[in-house]
Amino acid sequence: MQPEPPETGQTPWIPTWGERLRRSVAGENAGAYALIAAAVTALVWATVDPGSYDALWAMPLSVQLDGHGLEQDLREWVNAGLMTVFFFLVGLEARREFDLGELRERPRLVLPLLAGLVGMAVPIGLFVALTAGSPAAHGWGVVMSTDTALALGLLTLVGTRSPALRSFLVTVLVVDDLAALVVIAVAYTEHVRLAPMLAAAALLGVVLLVRSLGVRALPVYVALSLGIWVAMLASGLDPVAAGLVMGLLTFAYPAPRGDLERATDLVRAFREQPTAELARTATVGLRSAVSPNDRLQRAVSPWVAFLVVPLFALANAGLPLDGAFLARAVASPVTWAVLVAYVVGKPLGIVVTSVGLTALTRGRLRPPVGWAGVLGGGTIAGVGFTVALLIASLAFSGPELGEVKLGILASAVVAPAVTWLVFRVLALMPDDRRRRALLGTSPVIVDLADDVDPERDHIRGPLEAPVTVVEYGDFECPYCGQAEPTVRELLAERGDVRYVWRHLPLRDVHPRAEIAARASEAAAAQGAFWPFVDALYADQGRLDDPHLWQHARDLGLDLARFDRDRRADRPAARVREDTRAALAAGATTTPAVFAAGATAHFGVPDAQWLARLGYDEAVRIPKPN
Repeated sequence: MQPEPPETGQTPWIPTWGERLRRSVAGENAGAYALIAAAVTALVWATVDPGSYDALWAMPLSVQLDGHGLEQDLREWVNAGLMTVFFFLVGLEARREFDLGELRERPRLVLPLLAGLVGMAVPIGLFVALTAGSPAAHGWGVVMSTDTALALGLLTLVGTRSPALRSFLVTVLVVDDLAALVVIAVAYTEHVRLAPMLAAAALLGVVLLVRSLGVRALPVYVALSLGIWVAMLASGLDPVAAGLVMGLLTFAYPAPRGDLERATDLVRAFREQPTAELARTATVGLRSAVSPNDRLQRAVSPWVAFLVVPLFALANAGLPLDGAFLARAVASPVTWAVLVAYVVGKPLGIVVTSVGLTALTRGRLRPPVGWAGVLGGGTIAGVGFTVALLIASLAFSGPELGEVKLGILASAVVAPAVTWLVFRVLALMPDDRRRRALLGTSPVIVDLADDVDPERDHIRGPLEAPVTVVEYGDFECPYCGQAEPTVRELLAERGDVRYVWRHLPLRDVHPRAEIAARASEAAAAQGAFWPFVDALYADQGRLDDPHLWQHARDLGLDLARFDRDRRADRPAARVREDTRAALAAGATTTPAVFAAGATAHFGVPDAQWLARLGYDEAVRIPKPN
């Protein structure tokens, strides 16, 4: 017989093995695990039975339509077809950073752009120098591009989850992805046909036209994208560029308040009359409130992580690792040229550019992270895989291709090991120095329309704490109530965090929220804001006047003054000011939690999000002068 659970006022949740597995698969590292597993499988398969491995991926596959069609071997369908979806996701992530992340402040684009370009030039120079005079020198494009998905996944495994470092690294890596596609088109494409290339450009013009007309139907864009892909394939250019371009053209933006209110009305109508037509209308309304970029990232990411990239690895990473091959590859200059170019050239180019540009501009342009973040980002950028294997298959053949592949695979082992060493050394440093080395001194973009003001804002924790967390909340919102224990845990565990509450009552769904907000301001006038807030959350389901009066009475407030203050203009004006600031910051739902401009969280901030924000990686909101 099991003991009775203690009376805690909460229902304990014990995850099952299936739930634990789902949570693990949903994590950021799962895609990296899938890619590594696929690469290992390819190596084992090609070593044990190379005949069946080569035969499968060389099998022809054709698509016919009314006498016209395309025929390629299975490996080419993966490389030119499925990889288009991978580059589409890369474009979506880059566009989101450009619209909502650190890069929406355009001067911040300069440093990662230059770091990306120099981070390509240095490895190319090293590769050419190490292969000078040999036919292998023409394959310099192999060492240009980092594997974005694998590098980001491995960074979380061996290094850090810093959002600022991830943002910086994504921008740097998108630059070399774009450049790699240009190099494929110019240096490794033998014949380019003008007519199909012009057709692809014309279809891209149609995409821009229909977007300017406000067309949002996904099938229209899918059809146009397929047309661009086919035209580029027919032109002789690598069609994966179509995916990257379409991703970069997909806007990202916070959900507009008007769209959210319309979606609420549609859901309410369905609740009152649950018909199939109203269900469809409500679904469309909910979907349209979210930006196309966010919707597509959520839809495409699992397919890329667990199908596209692993299949690419399975099709391209197979090497027969017998003794003769390994002896030849280890003695081959091209294998070492690839490895050195990635493991030494990539970090050297990124670090030197970051340090040099910071010095030349006297700190006006600097990376969004500290020296340890730049060094760790540079070393993990030495992971070559996806695009490197793609270019290798175009630039090399025969035994030399196997040697180049071994160098690429070795970089995917050595670079994470070096990155691990960087962050292990960082972990040995004192807290203050570690935080500064990782975060740096670059000012953080602050999404908040109004700076935190200790004279005005409601603050828990030390007023001069270096880390600030701001929540826009609604006292009737159940998710704000769920966030409250997380906030208390954060404040209890850390003495260097200050928590700021601001009002965002969602009147369309929570009719009592604004009344409770005004009552809390009336309590604040008597110095009892936080005790009153605790009382509201303790009895969140009852925010009517009798219970608000009871809370005031229990706290010993002057009831006549409380009633007079909550009906006055000042509390209403305060709530309106907070709401205006919330909408200006892009907060249209509750809870909306800001740890910095680039680190906004919409929804309950659970322990996993706080861990990703990180005690050593928390981004600070500058205090007002």
